[in-house]
Amino acid sequence: MSVEDTCCDPTNIDVGVGPHPQPWPDDPRLDPELLAGGDRRNVVDRYRYWRMAAIIADLDARRARLRPARLQVAIQNWQHDFNIGSMVRTANAFNVDRVHIVGNRRWNRRGAMVTDRYLHVSHQPDEQALADYCASEQVTLVGVDNLHGSVPLETTTLPQACCLVFGSEGPGLTEAMVGVCSELVAISQFGSTRSLNAGAAAAIATYHWTLQHGGAARLEP
Repeated sequence: MSVEDTCCDPTNIDVGVGPHPQPWPDDPRLDPELLAGGDRRNVVDRYRYWRMAAIIADLDARRARLRPARLQVAIQNWQHDFNIGSMVRTANAFNVDRVHIVGNRRWNRRGAMVTDRYLHVSHQPDEQALADYCASEQVTLVGVDNLHGSVPLETTTLPQACCLVFGSEGPGLTEAMVGVCSELVAISQFGSTRSLNAGAAAAIATYHWTLQHGGAARLEP
C-alpha cells in the first residue's frame, strides 16, 4: 500500500487503526493487507479495513437510495486553481453523484487528499459539453457566484436533481457558463470582503442542498 493510499504518514501509529485481531471477520469487503498491517487511511470508521472498490460500491448504493434526489458538482478549471482539490474533497464528504472538471483536464489534486479515488470524476472540455451532459441526465445546472441576477442561496430551494457549478478563484463563472445555467445563487455575506474562497463556497452550497434533499437519510447505515 502506497503513502498516497493512506492519505497520511503510514508510520504515524496515532492515525487510523492498527492490525485487526485474529480471527479476521469473514467479509469479502475487507482487504487482507489492511487487516494484517492496519488501516491508516483518512476514512470514516464504517469503512475501516474495507477494499477501495467496496467503499465506492457502498457509496454508490447509499446515493441510489435517495433517488430522485441527486447532486453533482462542476468546477471550471482555467487557471489550475489550487482550490479544486478542496472542492473535490468536499464533494466526497457529501457523497455527490459526480464531479465535473470543466476546461483543462489536469487539475491540482493536492488538496483532494486522494478522495477523488472514491468519486466519479468526469472531464468536460467546455461549458456546452457540461450542459449537454446534464441535459441528457435531466440534471439542472445551478451557478454559484456573486453576480448580478443571483438570488440568495439561503432562501432558495435547489432542484432535487442538481449540478452546482463553481468558477475559478478570482474570475468566477465565465459568461459562457452563466449562459448555460438555469439559475444563479449567491451566498450572502456580512463583512467587507466581496467574495468567499471558492472552496468555502462549495462546502456551504453543497451542505445547503444536502439539508434540503435527504440529509438525515444519508446518515442511515
